[in-house]
Amino acid sequence: MKKIIMCVLAFGLLGVGQSSLAFENVEIEEVAVPVESQEVQTSKPVAATVTFDWLDITQAQRDEQIDKYKNLLFNSASKDRVYYSKDEFKKEFSKYAKDKEFKHHYMLANNGVTDDEDAKYCAFYYKKNTLVIYAIQYKKNPHNAFYYTAFGKLYYVDVTSSAYPNFPYYSMQYNRKGKLKSAIYFVSKDMQYMYGPDGDFQGIWYKDKMYDSNGKQTLTRSNW
Repeated sequence: MKKIIMCVLAFGLLGVGQSSLAFENVEIEEVAVPVESQEVQTSKPVAATVTFDWLDITQAQRDEQIDKYKNLLFNSASKDRVYYSKDEFKKEFSKYAKDKEFKHHYMLANNGVTDDEDAKYCAFYYKKNTLVIYAIQYKKNPHNAFYYTAFGKLYYVDVTSSAYPNFPYYSMQYNRKGKLKSAIYFVSKDMQYMYGPDGDFQGIWYKDKMYDSNGKQTLTRSNW
């Protein structure tokens, strides 16, 4: 299974210009290559002031923070949906299952276009020269981002909370069958807590670096 970094459109997932998207590593199972996250925004977000003290606090305090945001994402977090059944997901996003204008959108993304009157775009490349995934966030539908293969087949959907683009907000990413793949809580533009589909803590992003539950740096990201 290969990996690539992709931009997470929408909510904290796809950010053009000022970065409303964040970045994470996502794995693709069938296509030749996979994904990560960036942001897009339709209005100027309300800034949140936060202090990054992850490396200075005790382990007990880190564990407390991890549980706090996990609870916000998977329990009391939301009036918004966290899990879909396959049928529910298909019903809600069926019209996006195939990008009917994929040749046009592929061309835009592959030529570095990130914004037009209809949508925001983000391209994901394999070895920096072959576009394998492109993402679209329609301006009429800013709370969703759709990721497609080069042939216009839906691969991922990002669903952001109603607070977006104001901080804090959160974003959920689903595969084309409606299975939750990751969840991110955006405390601010600089800081995000990332979890797996079962609520397992993946790490905290602060600017371009990710740290695990013990305060050890594990990943870096570009385009932050």
